[in-house]
Amino acid sequence: MFAQTDGEHHGVLVYQNLLNVLNALSVIDDLNCIVFTGDLTQDHSIESYQLFQQAFSYAIDNFDLECDLYWLAGNHDELELLQLHLTHDRISAAKNLELEHWQLILVNSKSDTPAGFVNNQELSRIEGLSQNKNSLVFMHHHPIDVNYFIDKHGLLNKTEFWQVANQCKDIKGIFHGHIHQGMTIDKSSEYSIPVHACPATSIQFDPNSATVSALRQGPGYRLINLFNNDKYTTELFYLDK
Repeated sequence: MFAQTDGEHHGVLVYQNLLNVLNALSVIDDLNCIVFTGDLTQDHSIESYQLFQQAFSYAIDNFDLECDLYWLAGNHDELELLQLHLTHDRISAAKNLELEHWQLILVNSKSDTPAGFVNNQELSRIEGLSQNKNSLVFMHHHPIDVNYFIDKHGLLNKTEFWQVANQCKDIKGIFHGHIHQGMTIDKSSEYSIPVHACPATSIQFDPNSATVSALRQGPGYRLINLFNNDKYTTELFYLDK
């Protein structure tokens, strides 16, 4: 988001994109919650956060969007501004969501640089997840390299993160933002948990470019379906550009 509703990111009207995605989400049956995986602002302005909240409020009033919204801080975000200006009673700063059969933990990976870092306190939160429930972890930065330019701003302490995550048998999936792409990396001998990247509501990055370049692809979101056992499914959706 930018400070103005007509702010463009690589020629894309991001405010309108956000409204379009919220409109698409509003028609999904039994939607428990929405998680924004970071980078709510592009220009670091107070007004951009206010416009984000304005878009969400508009979706509630005009699209009958009924679920709550949760957020993570991305590398572009300022945590204090998020907490100060996202004050709608349907926007929650909570970082643990308890559902009947599942728990969702929102892990802070923001550091002092564009790259990510999960500190010891957050690693301890992952270690302390209830062993009685299936778990999903959400974070901003990607914990596995995706082999394009965004990797230079990836998770700095990937080894420490996976040392903890691999020991948590109840974590069934990890979801992240940051890379402006929707993709899945299945578990392997090195990574015991599938990792799912979430697309952006702004622009999708071209993975073949050496720097930021937008694909001719519309805004997207990832839908997650949770079941009463330890299974989930997830699907990507993109709107017309």
